Amino acid sequence: MARNPRAQGPRPLMLHLAVQMASLMGSIAALPLLKSASRSLKGPFSSLAPELAVANPEALNRAVAAEAERQIRQFQAGIDAWQNHPYRRPLADPPVLWAEGSTRLLDYGGSGQKGAVLLVPSLVNRAYILDLAPVLSLARFLAGQGLRVFLIDWDAPGLAERDFGLSDYIAGRLETALRASVRAHGSKIAVAGYCMGGLLALALAQRRPEAVTRLALLATPWDFHADKAEQAALLSSLKPWLTQLLEQVGELPLDLLQSLFAALDPDLAVRKFRAFSQLDPASAEAQAFVSLEDWVNDGVPLTRKVAEETLFGWYGENRPFRGCWEVAGRAVRPEEVSCPTLVVVPGQDRIVPPAQAKAVMTQLPRADLVQLAAGHIGMMVGGKAEEKLYRPLLAWLTDPEKAT
Repeated sequence: MARNPRAQGPRPLMLHLAVQMASLMGSIAALPLLKSASRSLKGPFSSLAPELAVANPEALNRAVAAEAERQIRQFQAGIDAWQNHPYRRPLADPPVLWAEGSTRLLDYGGSGQKGAVLLVPSLVNRAYILDLAPVLSLARFLAGQGLRVFLIDWDAPGLAERDFGLSDYIAGRLETALRASVRAHGSKIAVAGYCMGGLLALALAQRRPEAVTRLALLATPWDFHADKAEQAALLSSLKPWLTQLLEQVGELPLDLLQSLFAALDPDLAVRKFRAFSQLDPASAEAQAFVSLEDWVNDGVPLTRKVAEETLFGWYGENRPFRGCWEVAGRAVRPEEVSCPTLVVVPGQDRIVPPAQAKAVMTQLPRADLVQLAAGHIGMMVGGKAEEKLYRPLLAWLTDPEKAT
């Protein structure tokens, strides 16, 4: 059955609406206090003090209420424009090389003259962020440049994956996909992981050094407490409630997961859709927005065990950085990764702050660092993705000096 990510989005819609309403209504409620507090305004807001001192309170109330209504209507118009936009992702999936349960290994072809690479996305988002559009596809770009390219597509967990933890995905599905890729290519290959997929790829490279030539970690967190320490505090406070929910539901629902992401920047969705409402629907900018927003709202839930390991073990307890995250009974240690490794850090990343991604450099024996002027998603599918990420990654993957 075809998925329609726009049907209930932007997810979680009620949260986004509540955030905007609370912000705008709070502004209106604070107006009676603003005039008396105008003399204490600091920084760029201090210039408002003279105007507030002489402003007509009733006129100011009407103006703020009108602006609040305008912003709400603009947000709603942006949602309507996205939900009714004619764009649909035009790319068909490449051949499936191997499949088990909900997991598929997609074969993007490529001559293989410059080697081969297995791309590993996150478990929480659809794999096609690495193949979003004809001109925004890391997978198709690398295949067109002489690499044999494989992409693992986790899809949503089904009945077979209901009790999966990270060990099942890494020591089971991912290692099997690696073996299938090596057989198809005829020799060992590189592995590149994006975001959460980078942690899975790192564990894979440690466990199967005989099959991995080099490793690329793209916007991959490692020290989860290096920045945004408040996230760990929040998860600690929510742990009893989240544990009970996971026990009852058996998975971490998509809308709850999206709510946790939204907490990083609660007003982001409102700003995005208000801006989108002002675009020409036929413009390239509007189409790019729609294609990306379709992917953002097409996420998948996490199994109970994976949710517990990532939320509580990674974010809460910082187990990877502390050396006590285990996969199939073996601690994941970057110092045991023998192949050359590339660490790609987007400097404007708000999902994986640069300090979290850079931290792994001190533990890897053979690491190169590339820092990009881009965000977490913009690095992969932004207008300058080929220049900023695709070509530097290609150069490193095909560098003879990095051969093992």
